[in-house]
Amino acid sequence: MNRTMITATNTLSQLQKQMDIVSHNMANIDTSGYKRREASFTDLLFQQFNNQQNPAEEMNRLTPNGIRQGVGAKLAQSKIVMTQGSLKNTERALDMAFTKEGQYFRVLEQSDNGTAVRYTRDGAFYLTPLSESENMLVTGNGYPVLDENNNPITINGQVSDYLVTQNGRLVATMDNGTTREFNLGVVQVNKPQFLEQKGGNLLGLPENIADLNVAENEILTELNGQLRSEVSIQQRALEQSNVDMSKEMTDLINLQRAYQFQSRSISIADQMMGLVNGIR
Repeated sequence: MNRTMITATNTLSQLQKQMDIVSHNMANIDTSGYKRREASFTDLLFQQFNNQQNPAEEMNRLTPNGIRQGVGAKLAQSKIVMTQGSLKNTERALDMAFTKEGQYFRVLEQSDNGTAVRYTRDGAFYLTPLSESENMLVTGNGYPVLDENNNPITINGQVSDYLVTQNGRLVATMDNGTTREFNLGVVQVNKPQFLEQKGGNLLGLPENIADLNVAENEILTELNGQLRSEVSIQQRALEQSNVDMSKEMTDLINLQRAYQFQSRSISIADQMMGLVNGIR
């Protein structure tokens, strides 16, 4: 296999990863609170040939000295784009939407591997019964919604109405006229590049966070106490995804053209090798 084939093959594998990111964005265009991802590329290692032995001959050259022969490109980063999505009024009491970028609800994911705190912008919450008189606030996937102390929100008795204040306080009005109040668990994401997608429209801290030389409080800030004033929530609305279908389609077309170009490079290299091998 010659250098052209190696370069094209390396780049094809990385283009496939970007294509997966774009298709994932397009598949979640109607997912509430979803934040699209954007891929960026960088060059792989290259080899430099200093064909000009006399540096004086390189004066006034606009390009770097020598000849650089690369081995393709690689996917450098897949970052979350945290821009605010549009709001859709639902007139449903337990639908909530953030109106500030970077704020997330805390939920408790339960799986075969145990429980872990996750983060989501999807504010479509529901009640699931724990007993005849007790209900728990959960996400659409059934994960408990946490309060500011990381405890599941449970409500005893029959509720006649719900009110969600702008700073994230859930007020449940009972049938007997009394009220129960809960401060929803909210975090501000400072460094989204450290968060990983955990499936189900959830984000979480990486398992190897101890090896990344970064503290958890540098990535996230819990908006409790005096910081509650920074929370901005709108009730009876849901945030739509920030995916722009026209942009994703344009990126996909460009990706297809780049994929075809690299595939064509392999075909031409194979034809050239066939011609050389056929010389007698």
